[in-house]
Amino acid sequence: MKMRFLKYLLVYLTPAIVVFSIQQDNILAYTSLIILFGVVPVIELFTKGSTENLTEVEEEVARKDIAYDLLLYLMVPIQYLILVVFLLKTADPGVPFYARLGQTLSFGMACGILGINAAHELGHRSTRYERMMSKMLLLTTQYMHFYIEHNRGHHKNVSTDEDPASGRKGENVYSFYIRSIRDSWISAWKLEKERLKKLGKNNISLNNEMLIYQIIQVLFLLAIALFFGLKSLAWYMGGAVTGFLLLETVNYIEHYGLRRKKTGNRYERTMPVHSWNSNHPLGRLVLLELSRHSDHHYMASRKYQVLRHFDESPQMPTGYPGMMILSLFPPLWFHIMDRRIENLKSENKANDLA
Repeated sequence: MKMRFLKYLLVYLTPAIVVFSIQQDNILAYTSLIILFGVVPVIELFTKGSTENLTEVEEEVARKDIAYDLLLYLMVPIQYLILVVFLLKTADPGVPFYARLGQTLSFGMACGILGINAAHELGHRSTRYERMMSKMLLLTTQYMHFYIEHNRGHHKNVSTDEDPASGRKGENVYSFYIRSIRDSWISAWKLEKERLKKLGKNNISLNNEMLIYQIIQVLFLLAIALFFGLKSLAWYMGGAVTGFLLLETVNYIEHYGLRRKKTGNRYERTMPVHSWNSNHPLGRLVLLELSRHSDHHYMASRKYQVLRHFDESPQMPTGYPGMMILSLFPPLWFHIMDRRIENLKSENKANDLA
């Protein structure tokens, strides 16, 4: 039981292949893209994940094992190391454009798969230092507002039309990008305004966390421009955009078409049936159990290593990487997922009648 954390060492597959890719001046710069969104999805297409959950005793042991936390904390310095390696590489004038593009996409893989995913887990923790690490990771992809909107907005409004990050049935991922990116940023401002109003504090002041985040992000960009130049800044922004588009793609697939019932002015409690789940093994380990998303929304305080499978959770046909690729082809996505949604509705009606 004490060595179970070792399986999560697979999470370091991402930084390892990203650093390798960034260092390549040829077609090998696309190695991370090929492995993470080529090899992994193919493997998961032919694998079936375990639905087994830990026992209560095993859960208690895993929850208290600091090894799981250390695996998570180490991602902060690793992400910043990758950032420095990437920025130094952008200063090399001899890299052809196609290879530079591959390097930038690889850095984006680190931002989205490593940085934002770890930030998501840390942002739900209770300690101040863990939440600070979450913000540090989000800074690397210029998405610090996620900390506010996700925790105080998304988890409250998930699987309703009031949530920018919940995909609607019939909405393609490209339309979703525009709506979610825009409305999530606006929502974070509104949430801060409401918080400060309750505290009797001025919205336009340094008490406003959103304002602080914007200042920090601008200073971060200025520092990159100053020390590495405008070209490096432009490539960095390309990587950051790749990172948060990966996040938004995950947001899209996690709740697509699932809606909570509304009675009067209140929605039913968020249950495991309101998030798409995946037990496919590689995705679970590389993404620190993010794909067991149903339990995360059912009880957001549960650490990644003790997230559970629920039989009633709607299941994805394959793992997260494969589903993300599928979402990029709307006709195929609608053909597969809309049918599953209709089947879920039919099952729910049958259960209600029973």
